[in-house]
Amino acid sequence: MNPLLDFTGLPRFTDIRSEHVASAVDAQLSDNRALIQKLLSDTTQPTWQNFVTPLDDAGEKLHRLWGAVSHLNAVMNSAELRDAYNSNLPKVTEYSAEVGQNEKLFARFKSLAASDAFHSLSKPQKKIIENDLRDFRLGGADLPVEQKPRFAELQEKLADLGAKFQDNVLDATNDFSLLIENKNELDGVPDDVLQGMAEEAQKENKTGYKITLHYPSYMPVMQYAHNRTLREKLYIAYVTRASEFGKAEWDNTKVIADILALRRELAAMLGYHNFAEYSLATKMAKRPTQVIDFIEEIAIKAKPYADQDVKDLQAFAREQLKIDKLESWDMAYASEKLREQRYAFSEQEVKQYFPETVVLPGMFKVVETIYAVTIREAKAPVWNSDVKFFEILNLDDKPIGQFYLDMYARSTKRGGAWMDDAITRRKKSGGIQIPVAYLNCNFSAPIGGKPAVFTHDEVITLFHEFGHGLHHLLTQIDEIGVSGINGVEWDAVELPSQFMENFCWEWDVLKHMTKHVDSGMALPKELFDKMIAAKNFQSGMQTMRQLEFSLFDMRLHYDYQPEKETLLELLDEVRSHVAVVFPPNFNRFANQFSHIFGGGYAAGYYSYKWAEVLSADAYAAFEENGVLDEKTGDKFRREILSMGGSRPAMESFKAFRGREPSIDALLRHNGMAA
Repeated sequence: MNPLLDFTGLPRFTDIRSEHVASAVDAQLSDNRALIQKLLSDTTQPTWQNFVTPLDDAGEKLHRLWGAVSHLNAVMNSAELRDAYNSNLPKVTEYSAEVGQNEKLFARFKSLAASDAFHSLSKPQKKIIENDLRDFRLGGADLPVEQKPRFAELQEKLADLGAKFQDNVLDATNDFSLLIENKNELDGVPDDVLQGMAEEAQKENKTGYKITLHYPSYMPVMQYAHNRTLREKLYIAYVTRASEFGKAEWDNTKVIADILALRRELAAMLGYHNFAEYSLATKMAKRPTQVIDFIEEIAIKAKPYADQDVKDLQAFAREQLKIDKLESWDMAYASEKLREQRYAFSEQEVKQYFPETVVLPGMFKVVETIYAVTIREAKAPVWNSDVKFFEILNLDDKPIGQFYLDMYARSTKRGGAWMDDAITRRKKSGGIQIPVAYLNCNFSAPIGGKPAVFTHDEVITLFHEFGHGLHHLLTQIDEIGVSGINGVEWDAVELPSQFMENFCWEWDVLKHMTKHVDSGMALPKELFDKMIAAKNFQSGMQTMRQLEFSLFDMRLHYDYQPEKETLLELLDEVRSHVAVVFPPNFNRFANQFSHIFGGGYAAGYYSYKWAEVLSADAYAAFEENGVLDEKTGDKFRREILSMGGSRPAMESFKAFRGREPSIDALLRHNGMAA
């Protein structure tokens, strides 16, 4: 049997090959189309059991099959797999467009919504039907027949271009490497990083140190290397990836232009003035101007702090580092030196206290305490020997979820950190199907026989992704369409992830999850106090940078007119409004902005800040009652995590907090409260 068509348990990663993809996709699409024909030929009144359930069954199989392929393409990318993914993506997209535009399916959903039976459905079931009716409209089901082929073509082209964008960034990242023979040129770079670079060189039977543009290699050089020329060289390579400055076949400039044009056309066909309006149809925010006002409200509060951050850094660089003009390739280096001087510690010093062998159990302990669960390692087929697998159980030892953890960077893995769903909770005839998640990071792998050590920022990233995972895994909703993260408004989906980050700043948490990789000593309270003092170091600058990305994304999809200005001119205009740091004119940030061109964040990047308001306010409840308070944890699990998308996110927030969210906690957490 084709392993991609085996839905009896976990994905069979040790058996899946690229040659399985096409036959599995073809077979499943054929089955799904046959089922739809059967449902549409049925003349009886549609009900949940005879209509929605079989559709859910078919949709879930395709989602699981294609989800496994997409996952492998992201974490074990090879020429064969990429080819299989890219050649089958149009088939999956075409089917999705076909279903989304099917007037007869749409009519049967409308008939069900108008029937007496609708009133006896559960709240989650009603929410699914309401979402489906909305999604049919967004999928083009209301379009005139003659317009539907073009709409489907737009969806297919956009899917292809999104995949192409991601491939170009990965290829351009992998294409660059630098071999440094003389160790003196890397003066300042931490020993464990140097050891990793030496091991990379040895893999190619070379001596010296191999530097790449993957984050665990690139960032320590930018942060610690005294060699300014080297930093400049790496910076230029990094910020010009997938642009006109590299290989023409990897240049994302035209890909971006095509994506934006097709998105505008797609939105216009549905009667929206712009793609931003179309994007917000499934979010908490309702109008592009509401988002822009939100961004500007935070910008007004943050800008004075950001301006001061820049002035402090420039003065320090001039006086202490003898750098008269602070360039972009100096920012991370000067910032780290200023942090060390101001707070008398370095990130590298802190990193030694966070070995993976202590961080993971420590993070699990937090979750076990506040949510009354148990987490333990288990066995499952995996795609790489570094991948770990765990299960989450209720206190009665009954499994409620499982997850894969793939933590280390590889040349076959796309950058960043993300959570994805492998299997979603739902009630089936044989009982409850428990949810399964993928958690992916790009940290440095273990070196020289020691466990991997993480920077504090990486620990925060791990907590963040686990927060997404818990949102998927701790759901108690039995209907797949609104179970876990399904059906949750996109600008609320970051609430549980950003919420988890707060625990990384609590002494009662960190003292139990630190152990020096050499001495075995726990993190000293004195060093923790310095970390707390430095917590909001440059938070003004960081906030403005996020707002810059958010405003650029929203303007790009709201009022950008390519016939009147270039993309770079729009970015300059946005920066003149909200930025405090201005990169050189060769910086091609947009060409690597995978969130909005290769991910799901188009006209939605603001969601990070929007959800941060929600998460900071939610965490304030724990600050009021005790950060590891089980009662508050139980309420958060019950009202936020377990509810999935079964009700609007604002309802869930108000059920937890008893009121609407306030921006005050966010400003306080960022050191920007009056």
